[in-house]
Amino acid sequence: MTATIFVGEREYFPAISAIPYEGRESDNPLAFKFYDRNKMVGGKSMQEHLRFSACYWHTFCAKGSDPFGVDTQVFPWDSASDSMAAARDRMDAAFEFFTKLGVPYYCFHDRDMAPEGRSVAESEKNLSVLVSLAAERQQATGMKLLWGTANLFGHPRYMNGGATNPDFTVVTHAAAQVKAALDATVALGGENYVFWGGREGYGSLLNTNTQRETEHLARFLEMSRDYGRSIGFTGTFLIEPKPMEPTKHQYDFDAQTVIGFLRHYGLAGDFKVNVEANHATLAGHSFAHELQMCTDAGLLGSVDANRGDPQNGWDTDQFPTDLYDAVQAMLVILEDGGLKGGGFNFDAKVRRESTDLEDIFIGHIGGMDTFARGLEVAYRLREQSSLGERKQQRYSSFDSGEGARFEQGHLDLAAMRDLAERGGEPLNRSGKQEWYENVINQYL
Repeated sequence: MTATIFVGEREYFPAISAIPYEGRESDNPLAFKFYDRNKMVGGKSMQEHLRFSACYWHTFCAKGSDPFGVDTQVFPWDSASDSMAAARDRMDAAFEFFTKLGVPYYCFHDRDMAPEGRSVAESEKNLSVLVSLAAERQQATGMKLLWGTANLFGHPRYMNGGATNPDFTVVTHAAAQVKAALDATVALGGENYVFWGGREGYGSLLNTNTQRETEHLARFLEMSRDYGRSIGFTGTFLIEPKPMEPTKHQYDFDAQTVIGFLRHYGLAGDFKVNVEANHATLAGHSFAHELQMCTDAGLLGSVDANRGDPQNGWDTDQFPTDLYDAVQAMLVILEDGGLKGGGFNFDAKVRRESTDLEDIFIGHIGGMDTFARGLEVAYRLREQSSLGERKQQRYSSFDSGEGARFEQGHLDLAAMRDLAERGGEPLNRSGKQEWYENVINQYL
């Protein structure tokens, strides 16, 4: 089931209606070729498996600027001179887009939705006004909020971080923003709340007390959790890893760093990980690796679906089109039993050179089709190929006998030494990597 189409006083995409599913033979750029939301895959519809979400920031606030040039995209919802009027127009455009695209969820930062005021109180009032309007739009359309978050990296006050800032006054402002963003998330029925530490890190060790800063971060997260629970937030708190950029080093470097941090500070019961594909590659990992580390730890929360460019060294946030990445990601997620409360949020933006409004739809359509294909291929691999069986057989020596006793903790090092002496030199057993890769190709 998709949301009811929303059109406000002004229609921002008048040439585009609800995006249909037309199948792989269609040459209509404004139609799905593979994403059929009602198609059943393993007992669940594609929509239930993928839980797609569109983001507020790149889609409606980013205008094509990059480190070397100003905006190239002109949006009709930015024409109002008054910032609050422009925010209302932007929200109307957003809900029209969400509902015409047919995603069930959206995500936002506080400052995407409402402009910052001249004081904490004015900022809170601005956000409250827009949250009330968003609640009306959600009620009218059936749209839902996957997660909310606070922008603790854009304002100059956060040049040295938010929760980890060496100035306590700045930390209080960060806390005020998170409090208001949590209030907004609860008011809108948000299923998750995200922390992205865009500047929670350092540029130089010479002027940084890393131990103190990481302890402050843990305390800040504890306070946020406690407040969220006190106002009725029952969802999952998420941390999104990224190794660097804008800082030289960020404390949430990658999934395993975040997992270790959460366990060290006793936060793993309330917090999970929001994995972004482009951040994984910036950390020197694959998208599937980061997902696997999270599922191994039981801490996969949600996914930001995008990709980077291997020839660029920064976070390009492109729409996902790599089918191999999508298949391997879906293999990990299906093995874990699927997403449990999270979704696939398109933290992606059209290219600087893509200046037509329809390009925003085309980018999302391509990403949704990519993961729909990835889902189907991964499901068939699990159901029809011997991929999983062969992988399990590779570890069969631990399924019984002394191998099983080792896993159960019944052997000490001396006993292991004696087993090595009796067993002699082991035979080399092929990992068959090429076979596994060929099977993936066979099912694509």
